[in-house]
Amino acid sequence: MTTNGPATDRLLLASAMMGQFVTGFASRIFIVALPTIATALRADILAVGWALIAYQLAGISLSVVFGRMGDIRGRYAIYGLGFAVMAVSSLLCGLAPDVIVLIVFRLLQGVGAAMIASATRVLAMEAMPPGAEGRANGFMTMSFHAGLLLGPPVGGLLIDLLTWRWVFFLLVPVGAVGVLLTAMRARSRPAPPGRRGAIDHAGAGLLVVLTVALTLLLDRRGAELVGLGSPAVLGAVFLAALVAFVARERRAVEPIVNFALFRNRMFSFSVVSLLVISITTSAQGFVLPFYLQDVLHLSPSAMGLLFLSAPVFTIGLAPVSGWLSDRVGPRIPTTIGVLFKMAAFVVGLLIGVDSSLFVPALMMVFVGIGTGFFNTPNQAAILGSVPREYRGFATGMVQMVFGVSALLGTSLTGVLLTALFQHYAGTPDATPTAADPAAFVASIRTIHAGCLALMLLALFTSILRGGRKLTTPPNR
Repeated sequence: MTTNGPATDRLLLASAMMGQFVTGFASRIFIVALPTIATALRADILAVGWALIAYQLAGISLSVVFGRMGDIRGRYAIYGLGFAVMAVSSLLCGLAPDVIVLIVFRLLQGVGAAMIASATRVLAMEAMPPGAEGRANGFMTMSFHAGLLLGPPVGGLLIDLLTWRWVFFLLVPVGAVGVLLTAMRARSRPAPPGRRGAIDHAGAGLLVVLTVALTLLLDRRGAELVGLGSPAVLGAVFLAALVAFVARERRAVEPIVNFALFRNRMFSFSVVSLLVISITTSAQGFVLPFYLQDVLHLSPSAMGLLFLSAPVFTIGLAPVSGWLSDRVGPRIPTTIGVLFKMAAFVVGLLIGVDSSLFVPALMMVFVGIGTGFFNTPNQAAILGSVPREYRGFATGMVQMVFGVSALLGTSLTGVLLTALFQHYAGTPDATPTAADPAAFVASIRTIHAGCLALMLLALFTSILRGGRKLTTPPNR
């Protein structure tokens, strides 16, 4: 850890932490309002669900694009504009007269969130002295999970005391403050401009098509809502976009995705580790609520308290793992995180139809500790292992991998849960339900066993990513 050198830019760090908090907060505060909004706007839950999907689509498809644009043209304008878009779109969402208008403005809100998320981690690293990449990302992990933690209770309180529209109105002053902080920072110490160069608009467009097609392939509900229920059509679009994108990026002077970066073992192995961890975490997060409520018969409020334990541990340990990463490199803390995550899946193998509350509680504690140790140094490794001119791209890559892997984990788990339940119940075409608790719990245990096996890949990539401290490669 560097003790001498440039002082921390506290204003910039505060702005980055606020942006990271908002991205987590905005994603969670909307979820608790879904049933209320459906009733108020006289829409079914599938239609309102598309408002959630539209937000996710924007984040997954645009984070890398905005991150790369920031690398080339300067990220502070994009960051400040993201807060402005977030504020305006949130106001419009709160004023939406029907669900169609809400979906349109939720898509715009997702664009603003993607602009913010594409720069937060880079700005935090620029705000900290050299050698403090881990601590910078520790602040980001802490801020993001604080947003995830506070979003649901604040959203529920606003709905109970005011109306669902305040779930959106609350974000208007938050966005305005973000614009103000960004402007104050630029005025107190002008931001360095981005490199001059042409943005690969064709590559950006192909990447958007590619990620949207992949998202709809993984999220069948979203595909059906927009009238693209045929996997064959979406698969053809995805493959065509993939071939065209790879061909385009190999010729582009300033590619959106520089494939040469993946030759760096620290970068590529860290991305694979993040992908595996996110897939398995999503799988566990998908099945566990059904087990807790339908098998153990916990109330929603009891489940909410149980799920609080994971982010509390994550928030507390994120700065510790960041400090450790700066001292010894990312390999040791990320490997500790992977091992705790694997321990959570081992506990998942022990669940039964009459397990005590201690079993899922221990699982959540291990999840929180694992996330706290893994996320901070792994994201620092992704950003710190690329040249500074590609840090925006790397930040966008983190956001895209998070989004795609969450959808992949949920989609695959739904298919596996159905197949396993039919096997254990001995009934073809059966739908997974706790009416047959033995078959249901056996299916969930098997999913945990599969995730544990997949986690061996994350353990492998985490150990073999390299043991050196992070030193940012020179610009190319």
